[in-house]
Amino acid sequence: METVKIGLDAAFVERQRQHLLRLRANLLATARAAESDEAEVRGKSTREAVEFEDDAQRLDTLERDGNLVVRDVQRLERVDRALKKIEEGTYGLSDISGQPIPRKRLEAVPEALYTLSEEERREKPIGR
Repeated sequence: METVKIGLDAAFVERQRQHLLRLRANLLATARAAESDEAEVRGKSTREAVEFEDDAQRLDTLERDGNLVVRDVQRLERVDRALKKIEEGTYGLSDISGQPIPRKRLEAVPEALYTLSEEERREKPIGR
């Protein structure tokens, strides 16, 4: 099934593609900046005699920033997949079921790969 057949016109898909490309560039820039910050903090910690508390605070900040970077990397993977789906003509179709992803969801989350109910099931902890 092609993207146009599920109610997504070519102009909408092109706007989404442009948005995804900008988002991809922003995520890559953020990741590079985080890597640079981490290298700078680690370099300072080894060069300067600083108090343990300062090091602990820096490491805590790096850990929190690292968690953000992991989320950004995961989002970047979804963005790349969405761009690939545009190339394949399957943008707007769930990777799980092949069901159409509502246009409103794609407008809100252009890198959406699943319907909202599928996404919720994927995020739900096992055993609940």
